[in-house]
Amino acid sequence: MKYGSIAAEKRFFFSLSYIDVYDRSIVGYHIGLKCEGVDAARTLEQALWKRKLLEEEIKPVIRTDNGPQFKSRIFQKKCQSLKIEHERIRNRTPNMNAHIEAFHSILEAECLSLYEFQTYAEAYKVVSDFIKFSSQPQLMNSQFGNGVKGERSKGEAFTLDGIEELAKIGIQLREKPKKT
Repeated sequence: MKYGSIAAEKRFFFSLSYIDVYDRSIVGYHIGLKCEGVDAARTLEQALWKRKLLEEEIKPVIRTDNGPQFKSRIFQKKCQSLKIEHERIRNRTPNMNAHIEAFHSILEAECLSLYEFQTYAEAYKVVSDFIKFSSQPQLMNSQFGNGVKGERSKGEAFTLDGIEELAKIGIQLREKPKKT
């Protein structure tokens, strides 16, 4: 889970993502002003539905950190009802969740840290567009460091193309002030 700031509203928002470690695409995500067990459970079920795995006998193993949303009774019961094996990594071992940690560092560096969001709606639009953009199959290899030399990075492509798209619907992002 990652969190971002809404400067004008002086509050935070949360982004929870499920990644398929085989193809490294984000298969489900939640962006909200809170992130509780019910949100994690609903997003997990949506991810399984998206991958057409709800009715399958063999289901993926879900690996999470020890956040309260993943330790909640609601999330545990959802895993049981979906017949999902849920692994929680040991404390202070983010390397055990390397794929999602890598995605979250990209989300932070190439999206969250670049803009000063004025509203929750603006933050939701930008982050969800970034996640959708990042999950395009042709970008998966470059997202994790296997890009072709001379091509724009995923973040550059999002920053340039995404801002143009946002401007079309009337959202003007302000860059965060540079630290001196």
